[in-house]
Amino acid sequence: MNYKDQKKFSQHFVDVLSLEKNELITKNVDEVISDDIKADKELFATLDNQALARIRELGMDNIKAPYIMDFKRLLGNTKFPALMKDILAILSKVYNYPVDIEFTANFKKDSSFKINLLQCRPLQTRGLGKPVELPKLNNEKDCFFYTKGPFIGGNIRLPVDFVVFVDAQSYLGLNDSGKYSVARQIGIINSALKGKNAMLMGPGRWGTTTPSLGVPVHFTELCNMSVICEVASSETGFMPELSYGSHFFQDIVETGIFYVAIFDGQNDVIYYPNRILEKENILETILPQCSQYKDVIRIVKTDGMEIFSDIVTQTLLCR
Repeated sequence: MNYKDQKKFSQHFVDVLSLEKNELITKNVDEVISDDIKADKELFATLDNQALARIRELGMDNIKAPYIMDFKRLLGNTKFPALMKDILAILSKVYNYPVDIEFTANFKKDSSFKINLLQCRPLQTRGLGKPVELPKLNNEKDCFFYTKGPFIGGNIRLPVDFVVFVDAQSYLGLNDSGKYSVARQIGIINSALKGKNAMLMGPGRWGTTTPSLGVPVHFTELCNMSVICEVASSETGFMPELSYGSHFFQDIVETGIFYVAIFDGQNDVIYYPNRILEKENILETILPQCSQYKDVIRIVKTDGMEIFSDIVTQTLLCR
């Protein structure tokens, strides 16, 4: 990964427990790493020499040394990965099934560490389902989207009656407060479309805690959707990245929601958003109280739209 992408996609903030305030707070990585964390900080972060050189050129001596959170030494120079692999292997053997775990890891300045296992449960999965024959695509413009993966949910042929679409450019133009407001409106729409075959589409990552990476919804604000679609775009910088070990992901799987990521512009991907954008936005009809968000959120009533997926070939078609 090049330096620019390292800076862009690495973790920039951490949640910490303030013993003085007795509350959970969010702090910048550089601020935390530069302090005495009573552990070998180089296990988790690498000094950003390029940024440091620039800071020195500008004579900005009051700024703390910048770091890139990359975990290189932790993953490359310690027994941590091997130990985690052993823990998962032992638990999977006992359960006779893949497992999902929660743990804490406490580190000392000599790079030694102790792992505490907090929770273990069988990894939730869905069956393949019966084979599905994808219809032939004579003209690619006849489809809404087509992709060779990734998606999660097995073989399906699913009708889609409504598409809830968050426009990436309009969403990007909002401040953080506006982006959180959009997430809350999605929750209202989620309740209104309960029992319908609805597909939720948006830029980047659903359920993120960082609005610049996607829409910061809670799981309960999209739990009634049949399909969740994350759209990546090189123009906007949004990149879907589902956290496979997170509670959010487990909730998606357990609820039976179908997940798909669309990497617009990549090979084996066809995507025509105008199939939705050119249709009437019925947001104000369904939820008049959400009318101020009509330029960001679109709700479209479809006519015979279906999603087909074949897990063996990792092929998905929506038309």
